[in-house]
Amino acid sequence: MAAGLGVAVPFGAIAILIVETAIRRGRIYGWAAGAGAATADLTYATLAALFGAALASLIGPVQVPLRWLSVAVLVVIAVKGIVDARARARTTPGDPHLERLDETTPRRTYLQFVALTIVNPATIIYFAALILGLPTVGIGSGEKVLFVLGAALASLGWQLLISTAGSLLHHRVSIRATAVLSLVGYGIVLLIAANIARGLVVA
Repeated sequence: MAAGLGVAVPFGAIAILIVETAIRRGRIYGWAAGAGAATADLTYATLAALFGAALASLIGPVQVPLRWLSVAVLVVIAVKGIVDARARARTTPGDPHLERLDETTPRRTYLQFVALTIVNPATIIYFAALILGLPTVGIGSGEKVLFVLGAALASLGWQLLISTAGSLLHHRVSIRATAVLSLVGYGIVLLIAANIARGLVVA
C-alpha cells in the first residue's frame, strides 16, 4: 500500500489531469481517468513483484550497490518533488496549459490514462527503483499477490478520491492544496527509501 501511495499521492501531471477531467466532465469520467492511472500502477507493481527477485539474482555481485542506487534515486525523486511542490505553492494559480484529451466516452478516457501513466517518466523511474530496491518483495506467490493488490488498491483508492473531489468542487484545486498533497506523497517515497536503506545496513 505504501508503494501505491508513494506513486499516486504526489500531485504531478497525471493527478492534475485526473482532477481537471473530473471538473470538466463529471464524476464518471474522473473515475475512468483515475482507474486508468491505477491500472498502469498495477502493471508496474506486478512487474516489480514478478521480476524483482529474478533481476536481483542476475545482477548478483552488484546487487548491494544497485540497491543503494535505488535508494539514491528514490531520495532524488522525493527531494526534487518536495522542492518543486514548495516552489509551486509560492506561485500564482493559473492554467497549467495541459493538453485536452479526447474524452468522448469513459472507456476512451480510461484507455488514454492507462497509456499516459505507463509512459510517464516519473512512474517508470519510481517502479524501476522499487524493482531494484525490493528484490525480496514476497518470497511466496501469495505474498507477491498481496503486494500487487496493496499497491493497486491504494493507488485506485487515491485516484478515485481526488477525481470525486474534483467532480464535487467544480473549480480548480488550489495550488497550495496540491503542494501539500505532493509533500505528503514524496514523504512516503522518502520513507520507502529509508526502509530499503535500513535493510541494507542491518544486513
